[in-house]
Amino acid sequence: MNVRPLHDRIIVSRIEEGEQKVGGIIIPDSAKEKPQEGKVLAVGKGTVSEDGKKTPLDVKAGDRVLFGKYSGSEVTLNGEEYLIMKEVDVRGILGA
Repeated sequence: MNVRPLHDRIIVSRIEEGEQKVGGIIIPDSAKEKPQEGKVLAVGKGTVSEDGKKTPLDVKAGDRVLFGKYSGSEVTLNGEEYLIMKEVDVRGILGA
C-alpha cells in the first residue's frame, strides 16, 4: 500500500471475528456487527504544536488496536476496505 496518512491519522485494517452462533443459530454476515478491533497498517508523522514541536503518535504500524464502533472513515483501496481515523479514536492497544 502506497498511502501515508497525514498528521495524527492512522490507517487500520479490521480484524474479522470467527463465525458467531447464538443458541445453535448461525448469525448471517449481514446481521453481524463490524469488528471493533484492527491492525494498524500506517501512521502519520504526528501532530505539530503551536510552538512548532512535532509530537509523534503512541501507536505504530503493526499494533493491534481497539476503536469505537463509529470511528474513522471507511475507504476502499485496491479492493480492500480500510479505516482512516485519528489517533484519539483508538481506545487501547492490545498486547502492549
